[in-house]
Amino acid sequence: MRASYRSLYLLDRRCSVCIVDRMVEELIRTRFSADSTAMDVLEGVYLGGLRAIVTGASSGLGLETARALTAAGAEVTLAVRDARAGEAAAATIERSTGSRPVVRHLDLAEGVSVGRFIDAWHGPLHLLVNNAGLVTAGLERTAEGRELQFATNHLGHHALARGLRAALAKGAAERDGARVVVVSSTAHMRAGVDLDDLDFTRCAYDPQIAYARSKTANSLFAVEATRRWADDGIVANTVNPGGVATGLQRNFTPAQKASLDAAQAAGVFAYKSVEQGAATSMVAGVAPELAHTGGHYLDDCQEAYTVPDGATLAEHPHGVKAWALDPEAAERLWIMSNDLVGGRS
Repeated sequence: MRASYRSLYLLDRRCSVCIVDRMVEELIRTRFSADSTAMDVLEGVYLGGLRAIVTGASSGLGLETARALTAAGAEVTLAVRDARAGEAAAATIERSTGSRPVVRHLDLAEGVSVGRFIDAWHGPLHLLVNNAGLVTAGLERTAEGRELQFATNHLGHHALARGLRAALAKGAAERDGARVVVVSSTAHMRAGVDLDDLDFTRCAYDPQIAYARSKTANSLFAVEATRRWADDGIVANTVNPGGVATGLQRNFTPAQKASLDAAQAAGVFAYKSVEQGAATSMVAGVAPELAHTGGHYLDDCQEAYTVPDGATLAEHPHGVKAWALDPEAAERLWIMSNDLVGGRS
């Protein structure tokens, strides 16, 4: 059994270098890297018979993830908020691969829309890629009063995955396992989830912190989903695609853009192509190293080492904060999320 990150940190808390060195020895490794593309990961892989859903698949990382899966023979459904953009994406994929994905409407910020999508799904599901994401420039709320970034990036995906659990279990029985891939971000390092103020009703609103909390929530979801669903053959893992220029940045405030530019200038990250950004999602989705293990955070196609909560992004640009893997926080968030979207599973 792999030693826990938390135990390693407690044993070596006086030496951060020792922490990283010891953790690296325990981490899941693949033959891919930051330079790999999604198609590199799928080289020689045939996914005929595999049914996959990719949210936010009308552009950017979602589109490339769906395209690569389709090229490998998978039956892909594009779950998109804008059906017209989804059909355009499907046409693009068809021109590239010769096969056309199915397009279905899904607005993750609307519980009714999520419910309709779930009700319309029939048969097994082998791979769910929770890729869709939203960044706002200021405070926005859903009709139910939820903070929009948290509602879209986390709560909607929580409800979607939970509603498709039975389909994933069927898929797991068919193919010796089913997987959920959750797209997070380096931004999670800015903040853990404030379980006492999920909707910013008590503290001043900061869109960067709100986004960071939602990305931490993504990782916590994978931790708890794996704990609850592993007996059904379902595992969930979190991925950081790295710095990729997509439509996600269109709502960045000047402060957010300045922060991103400063991080790039400091060498914290280098921009990747969309094809490279989708590679880590593909590793989590199909690589044999992740077939039966979950609750991990992947970065540059490898499992990331855990860093202390007080560490800065400049010090550890490729790690994962301990708060994003905390099993107690993951369980509490799961229960609270159930209460917010309805249900107890």
